[in-house]
Amino acid sequence: MKAVYFIGAGGIGMSAIARYFLRQGLCVAGYDKTPSKLTAQLEKEGMLIHYEDNVSMIPQQCLDPKETLVVYTPAIPSDHTELQFFRSNGFDLQKRAQVLGTLTEAHKGLCVAGTHGKTTTSTMCAHIMHGSKADCNAFLGGISKNYGTNYILSDQSDYVVIEADEFDRSFHWLRPWMTVITSTDPDHLDIYGTKEAYLESFRHYTTLIKPGGTLIIHTGLEMKADVGEGVTTYTYGTSDGDFHAENIRIGNGSITFDFISPIENVKDVELGQPVPINIDNGVGAMAMAQLNGCTAEELRQGMKTYKGVDRRFDFALRTDKHVVISDYAHHPKEIYQSAKSMREVYHDRHITAIFQPHLYTRTRDFYADFASALSQLDEVILCDIYPAREEPIPGVTSKLIYDNLAPGVEKSMIHKEDVLEYVNSRDFDVLIILGAGDLDNYVPQIAEIIKNKEA
Repeated sequence: MKAVYFIGAGGIGMSAIARYFLRQGLCVAGYDKTPSKLTAQLEKEGMLIHYEDNVSMIPQQCLDPKETLVVYTPAIPSDHTELQFFRSNGFDLQKRAQVLGTLTEAHKGLCVAGTHGKTTTSTMCAHIMHGSKADCNAFLGGISKNYGTNYILSDQSDYVVIEADEFDRSFHWLRPWMTVITSTDPDHLDIYGTKEAYLESFRHYTTLIKPGGTLIIHTGLEMKADVGEGVTTYTYGTSDGDFHAENIRIGNGSITFDFISPIENVKDVELGQPVPINIDNGVGAMAMAQLNGCTAEELRQGMKTYKGVDRRFDFALRTDKHVVISDYAHHPKEIYQSAKSMREVYHDRHITAIFQPHLYTRTRDFYADFASALSQLDEVILCDIYPAREEPIPGVTSKLIYDNLAPGVEKSMIHKEDVLEYVNSRDFDVLIILGAGDLDNYVPQIAEIIKNKEA
């Protein structure tokens, strides 16, 4: 193999693998629908990217089927011209998850699965491990603020931390040495059809843990684990489970707790990103790191120096008068946790959310749950649904959420294109931008507008 071509090159998970192959000195190229900050960075690092579905734009180095691996994301439609070209000309095509699966065959895969919490938990675990004697490689689902990338390379560690994505059953390609399962609230029903099929997918995932490996599962999940011979199972949670937190202290912008563990308790763990939900994420991350040899001091240091992930409760502006936060939350449970954390941190402030729903099917299936979660806040501004890979569904719009918001919640609906003008016409106290779509592209400008108003 001399070249790797990515269809969907700018995806957060795809770009991590692209960086891996760039480090191996291969020719790395690809297509993406739209330019972004991430694709610009990949181009600086040596990747050849174009933004038009056009076979003639594929670099010459990627046209030999014997020497080129093609990696694609399941979000790419089957009628994509370049995808069809590679399929009909004998190229080796693999999903991103297949490539990661090969890595877990060759290394000790430390995987984090779950409907939500997996990006933060895996990034926390990678940061702890990378700063320890054990070290690790990592393929993350978000940009780590500690490293400015979603990929960590180690020349000497046999561990690889991987975010195990359940979309399209991608995580079934993995062979974990250890795995954390954070949550199993039904999602991606456009793929799975039913809640039961979704939970079955997680059960099957647990059968893939290598003999002698470990499952670390959150307490209270509906799924039934089905581990093989020699696999040890632990539970974890914020306040219950084999691994949990005690003596939680929240105040003055900090969160500290004691980590209770069947291996060794660790006192006075301080969160570098002091958000209440990160107690839960931190317990899962520390459990896996500790089971792989990290010491009490390495756990403390890793948690204290953890800076977070882009778009995960990410502060774009924080002054005495104004706060602007970006959060990737796009499932009702994620929205609920995000809103709950906002209420705990800013209990006496007026909190406004601008929410861009992600996918028509998810909005159709969960609009009432979205409305319930958002109703914890003072004001909700809804944008049009971000379609991603989907075609519109008749009758499914953001108004479904709007109509179900609780009485007393201030609410409005605007088009994404009008957001900046709308923000400029208002004065916000605490503002959170929610969703997995492209509204996040406006966050720097939103923060700048509010900052200028303050000045």
